[in-house]
Amino acid sequence: MAKCHRNDIGSIFLDRPSTTTATGNHFRLWTAFSGAAFRRKIFDAVSCGASSRHRHQLMQEVLNDTVPPQPPPPTTTIKSVLKESNEPKKPDRVLKRPNNNGKSEKLADLLNLAEAETDAETKKKVEALEELKRVVKELQVEEEGKKTKAASRVRLLTKEDSEARVTLAMLGTIPPLVAMLDFEDSDSQIAALYALLNLGIGNDANKAAIVKAGAVHKMLKLIESPNAPSQAVSDAIVANFLGLSALDSNKPIIGSSGAISFLVNALKILDKSSSQPRQDALRALYNLSISPSNIPFILEADLIPFLLNGLGDMEVSERILSILSNLVSTPEGRKGISIAAEAFPILVDVLNWTDSPGCQEKASYILMVMAHKSYGDRQAMIEAGIVSSLLELTLLGSTLSQKRASRILEVLRVDKGKQVSENFGGNMSAAVSAPICGSSSSSTNPNGKECLVEEEGMMSEEKKAVKQLVQQSLQNNMRRIVNRANLPQDFVPSEHFKSLTSSSTSKSLPF
Repeated sequence: MAKCHRNDIGSIFLDRPSTTTATGNHFRLWTAFSGAAFRRKIFDAVSCGASSRHRHQLMQEVLNDTVPPQPPPPTTTIKSVLKESNEPKKPDRVLKRPNNNGKSEKLADLLNLAEAETDAETKKKVEALEELKRVVKELQVEEEGKKTKAASRVRLLTKEDSEARVTLAMLGTIPPLVAMLDFEDSDSQIAALYALLNLGIGNDANKAAIVKAGAVHKMLKLIESPNAPSQAVSDAIVANFLGLSALDSNKPIIGSSGAISFLVNALKILDKSSSQPRQDALRALYNLSISPSNIPFILEADLIPFLLNGLGDMEVSERILSILSNLVSTPEGRKGISIAAEAFPILVDVLNWTDSPGCQEKASYILMVMAHKSYGDRQAMIEAGIVSSLLELTLLGSTLSQKRASRILEVLRVDKGKQVSENFGGNMSAAVSAPICGSSSSSTNPNGKECLVEEEGMMSEEKKAVKQLVQQSLQNNMRRIVNRANLPQDFVPSEHFKSLTSSSTSKSLPF
């Protein structure tokens, strides 16, 4: 019985060697059934002394009673160790390890490269900071030649580097540069002026610091000195006024300092030239005209007549009209334009510049503001022939020009209605009921011939007005052609042209 017991139990635990394993003649431990089934089979085998035949029957029942394999518990057990030792290792797991190692190596290389680049950038920034400190120290020495070289170096360093502008200003570069304007050497003055100019590019804090350091006063002192500055120094000062006037807080300071007179004089000297200083002077005056407190200084400098005479030069006409647009925002500016000689004929002529919509829009804005504010200006516009130009502008101008021209026409129409009502007054009904010459009710009037003569006189007056309008339009076009061709202002047209204009009609106008 004991022998049978030992063999039966062994037959249940042990099976034939597995043919699917690659580890040799190892026995497999059957664990794919529950503990209760396992104990029942042991009890049956011990109690009945099962034979070899019954052993196979029991094993078949064991296989039938097996449950699906469960995932291994998180803790390590003897069964899991045996199972891992019997099962072959999957090749895909083995192949993944080199990939992970490769990724780790690449990540390490990238981190090392980034660290190396960071170190290089840090080293570069440290070297740049040391250079800036060295330049500032050279500006503070007593030798004038070293200061001039240092100022030139500041000019180059701040030309396109915004960080250098901030750093140099923090290191105290602005005061010694402003102090260099007192030097008598023009090379030192130019180096300091352009260094200050570059320091203020795109940096409002530096612009304010430059003005606070007294740069405006020193630049005007250079201009007013007995020894007139060179043209290069004057151009550098104009450029600095342009840059500094871009800051709103600097506009009143620069305007009240006397810089406007200098800019107007520089503009007159540079008249009819296509140089950059001329453009800089106009742009600086435009910046200063934005502040209403500067308009009295502009009027004192007698700038308006000069600007009006400059209209016709297409290179600067739009900028000139922009300045005039700022001036009409105040009563003083409007008065200055209205009293200027030929102001309204010139502005009305600009309305006919079909090849320059920007100039048309600005001129119509100036005339619109002045028409709304003053009855006398409206009459002057009518005398200058603005109605025909406005009618043409409402048809052919840009959207903005059309709107402004329509508003001016509306104001003029209201004035015309007031004049009619004032002329007729209380006799309006009598005027309406009066017989019309040439009608059936007046055909028997013995004074009919007198009515016909009066009507013919009225028609002749209308023809005269139309002819005068045509002549005036031709003269305006001729003046514009002369201005655009840069011909002398005293240019006299030929007799042939006069004969053409005297016999021309509105249909033959070239514009």
